[in-house]
Amino acid sequence: MTVLIDDPLWPAHGRLWAHLVSDADLDELHAFAKAHDVPARAFDLDHYDVPADLVPRLIAGGAQHVEGKELVRRLIASGLRVRGRDRRR
Repeated sequence: MTVLIDDPLWPAHGRLWAHLVSDADLDELHAFAKAHDVPARAFDLDHYDVPADLVPRLIAGGAQHVEGKELVRRLIASGLRVRGRDRRR
């Protein structure tokens, strides 16, 4: 089981944001996020949105840095991915 993080490329609210995911288990992801003070409100069905300034601390804490395409590929392979059309419900 691995917690993954991509580059902060997504603009919102005047900041850039990255995605934090698990490649195997949401419980692992929630525990990692809680241990690193990522607020629960940052969770979006299958990932956490994290601001750019938090990324170095999460990597230092054990998150594996990967490119966005790799993060999505591994999230899909894990079976944890929530598709866009399922988010709108």
